[in-house]
Amino acid sequence: MCATLIRLCTCLGLLLLSFSSFAAIEVHEFDNDVDRQRYQTFIDEMRCPKCQNQNLAGTNSPIAEDLRRELVFMIKDGKSDKEIVDFMVERYGEFILYRPRLSPATLLLWGAPVFLLVFGVIMLLLIVRKRRRLDVAVDAGLSSTERERLASLLNPPSNKETAKNADKKSKQEKQ
Repeated sequence: MCATLIRLCTCLGLLLLSFSSFAAIEVHEFDNDVDRQRYQTFIDEMRCPKCQNQNLAGTNSPIAEDLRRELVFMIKDGKSDKEIVDFMVERYGEFILYRPRLSPATLLLWGAPVFLLVFGVIMLLLIVRKRRRLDVAVDAGLSSTERERLASLLNPPSNKETAKNADKKSKQEKQ
């Protein structure tokens, strides 16, 4: 019974391992290293329209395979980088670019971080100024007896008799 179970697990494991042989590896031949580097840059910097936040190099979705194949054809046809990017943006929108171009549609995307940073610094400065004013107002509002009382509370005497005397003195001041 145990030997049969071991054989079954071994066969199942080998069957699962064989599925990795079906993984396709795309190999594209280019005439020179510049074209190969351009292709690699494009697939690293363009996002798959189907997959959320994956570039064309990191996904095996059918649309990504089609786009990689289209990139190879466009590079071999001698299209410029601008022509390739314009074609992809026209077909799939700004979403395909990890770094969208500055345009009226993406102005909020590019401007929001700068606006939030400036807004945060201004708010921080206003809060610090307000606290400094409050600290100055609190320090200026104490009379001499209140300052002595505060000093006695913050720096307690070393023995109990002095504490009793301070309490008696404060009670007399209140009356």
